[in-house]
Amino acid sequence: MSYSETAFAQPQAHQRSELQTDGGWTSAEKGIFRFVFLYFLIQILPLDPQFFRNLVSFDGGYTRYLFNLSHYAPRFVGPEDSFANWGIVAIVALIGAVVWSRRDDRHTNYDALYYWLRVALRYRLALGVIAYGFIKLFPLQAPLPSISNLNTAYGDHTAWKLFSLSLGIVPSYESFLGQVELLGGLLLLHRKTATIGTLILLPFLGNVFFSNLAYEGGEYVYSGLLVSFGLVLFAFDAVRLFQLVSLEVAAAPNRFRPVLREQWQRYGRLALKGAFVLLTVLLYGFTTYSTYRHGSPRFPKTPGLAGTAGIYNVSEFKLAGKTLPYSKTDPVRWQDVVFETWNTISIKSNRPIELVNDNTEQLAAADAERDYEYAGSQGRQYYRYTVDPTGRLLTLKNANPHYLNETLQLTYSKLGDGRVVLSGGDEKQDSVYAVLDKLDKKYLIDEAAKAGRRGSLKL
Repeated sequence: MSYSETAFAQPQAHQRSELQTDGGWTSAEKGIFRFVFLYFLIQILPLDPQFFRNLVSFDGGYTRYLFNLSHYAPRFVGPEDSFANWGIVAIVALIGAVVWSRRDDRHTNYDALYYWLRVALRYRLALGVIAYGFIKLFPLQAPLPSISNLNTAYGDHTAWKLFSLSLGIVPSYESFLGQVELLGGLLLLHRKTATIGTLILLPFLGNVFFSNLAYEGGEYVYSGLLVSFGLVLFAFDAVRLFQLVSLEVAAAPNRFRPVLREQWQRYGRLALKGAFVLLTVLLYGFTTYSTYRHGSPRFPKTPGLAGTAGIYNVSEFKLAGKTLPYSKTDPVRWQDVVFETWNTISIKSNRPIELVNDNTEQLAAADAERDYEYAGSQGRQYYRYTVDPTGRLLTLKNANPHYLNETLQLTYSKLGDGRVVLSGGDEKQDSVYAVLDKLDKKYLIDEAAKAGRRGSLKL
């Protein structure tokens, strides 16, 4: 006996078809359903102008394109998503439900409307979790920490950044989470397994929702929306499952079957489902894997100076011709410098920073938009640099949008034995001179990866 939605077929004598309107709905149930139907219809339909901007913007590849579309939620107030938007949707749905109640007639088939609402929610929820599932399966959502992140004090990271970094250092666990999310999403695509899919996804999405709240993440509203979709889907079978499993009494199966009389309706259904699987599972999965193979989209693509990546102690530092001794409290004296494998230089000092707290999931197209390395972190200034044709003159621009006018032009010289000299001027026209000594620093995360290949770890 199946307690999920039954397959498409012609109705039999003992079954309710979409032609029958008396499904045993009480007036109270109809009133509640009208509100629920309109509320979730508004949450699903593309009403936000941002959706249409994403729809026509293909910059950054298919993975970014579909992820941005899947991340849609109607937004009416404020630059960021908030529960206030839910309140507006609820008010509109309530007004619509009142108008509907006054104009309702006996020909409305609430069983059919409930069925099609569940279909829409199944595919909308599947789109959301599959989009996130693939960027976890191929660890893109939380990448391995950069050298700068590994050399930033624990307390200089926000709670959200610590959570992301903690997930990023265990890519196999991140991939496992992606598999769970994908399994639940794929089960939603078939009516008979939809309830099993919601049983898998509700604890998973609930954990995501509360993790966002606990770690001050920016996705708590969207994850809460996905949880609400799952709850509506699970509610369809919840009472019957409780009767069968907990009370151990007979539970009546769902007997409603929609009728697709026209041939184009039957083929259209198969075509739409096939297109959904092709675009959101096969093509999206392939492009996400390809993106993963070509490097994380959370960090810049532009390569840095060859053979320079690492952390350097600043053994000598002069500003405006004045030598400044090493100090952990001096706001201008450099303590150490990190060269990433891409074109980022980060400088540690005691300089106060206006934090970039971008804690929402993004797959940015341009390097300038990729702020993961410095978002949610302080204690270091991050600069993106370009190199002149001679390979010696570096132009550093502060990547933090709060310091867009901060630019340094420094001459880069290698002295051997891992020593580098940077000399030039800053945005105030003050001279800068720094001698950098490369540190042969080992990181536990790298040693653990090597140990995994060797089978042992020595500290």
